[in-house]
Amino acid sequence: MYDVIVIGARCAGSPTAMLLARKGYKVLLVDKVAFPSDTISTHIIWPPGASRLKHWGLLDTILSSNCPKISKVTLDLGPFALTGSPLFSEVVEVIAPRRTVLDKILADAAVNAGAELRENCVVEEIIMDENRVTGIRCRNKGGSLVRENARMVIGADGKNSIVARTVDAQEYNSRQPLTCWYYTYWSGMPVEDIVLYSVPNRAIGAIPTNDGLTCLPVAWPANEFHDYRSDIEGNYMKTLELNKSLAELVRQGKREERFFGMADLRNFFRKSSGPGWALVGDAGYHKDPITAQGISDAIHAAEMLTDALDAGFSGKETLEKALEHYELTRDEEVMPMYEFTCDWATLQPPPPDMEYLFTALRENQVETNRFIGTLAGTVPIPEFFSPENIQRITGTMETGSNIT
Repeated sequence: MYDVIVIGARCAGSPTAMLLARKGYKVLLVDKVAFPSDTISTHIIWPPGASRLKHWGLLDTILSSNCPKISKVTLDLGPFALTGSPLFSEVVEVIAPRRTVLDKILADAAVNAGAELRENCVVEEIIMDENRVTGIRCRNKGGSLVRENARMVIGADGKNSIVARTVDAQEYNSRQPLTCWYYTYWSGMPVEDIVLYSVPNRAIGAIPTNDGLTCLPVAWPANEFHDYRSDIEGNYMKTLELNKSLAELVRQGKREERFFGMADLRNFFRKSSGPGWALVGDAGYHKDPITAQGISDAIHAAEMLTDALDAGFSGKETLEKALEHYELTRDEEVMPMYEFTCDWATLQPPPPDMEYLFTALRENQVETNRFIGTLAGTVPIPEFFSPENIQRITGTMETGSNIT
């Protein structure tokens, strides 16, 4: 009998298992793959996420994997670019490790903390006693089907979570997919900072990652996915050509890997706890990858869920109340970024008031840094985009109330 079974051992599940094990709980962590292994990912971990990794004693291990520190972020708007550094009190750099590196480090940390890890273990059934989740039935690497019981089963298994499906977790604040993405890796590109390129009806990123490689993701509107997929390489390269400076960098480089694709990128929140179960990471809350908040959000949610479970298990408050607080706090903290992300993922040109703000930021490095901080999650979006702050930056009587 385990205190907790965590399904999914990537950037939400392994930290949850690690933190619970560090508190002395008996934890089983299962994943359908063995590590190291790759997965579709945005790569970027913004300073709030990197800071938590530092607190957990894992940041130096990640950096020693030949993962570069990234100090600046550029938003290339075409006629001009805004470059700034995210503001944060502790860790100011951004990192973007390959998932083959990050997930292995996180899974190892869970094991080192005392959690039991079962790789190549496929969960085939969530076991319920009336309306309460009591365990799982899983098929181990050798093919045997086993049952394991726990006080709590946590779904850290992504947006298609088997836990969420089994308990029919209600979705809310949902929106249809807005973008589709393909990315691959390039060598020989002199890119040191993250660059986000704004081009008509498209989005492009340049993200330095392990071993001197640069990840180049390209987004199209979701309703053009079938056209994109009909000629992935051709359409990908045509999109890169929309920015002349990026196209020149690409011509200097060499594509090193196959294309990876992301589609069906629904935006939603889910009810994230109930009798015997909870959801963390993309299983409980998912949004378009255009702001690359997924890994940082998963790391934060793992910490919040661990605190809630500990409060409930230890009797500091009822488990039901603690888990309700976890969900409410999560929603309150991420809702501004969720709305910001969904707006940005429409891939529409900036409205005139936003263009006016960008023009004002060109001559104001302090406020440019704060704007970059809104992308990185280090500066509150409502605070930066308040009418009073926009008026102060632009120096006009316009309120800027439509900027967000």
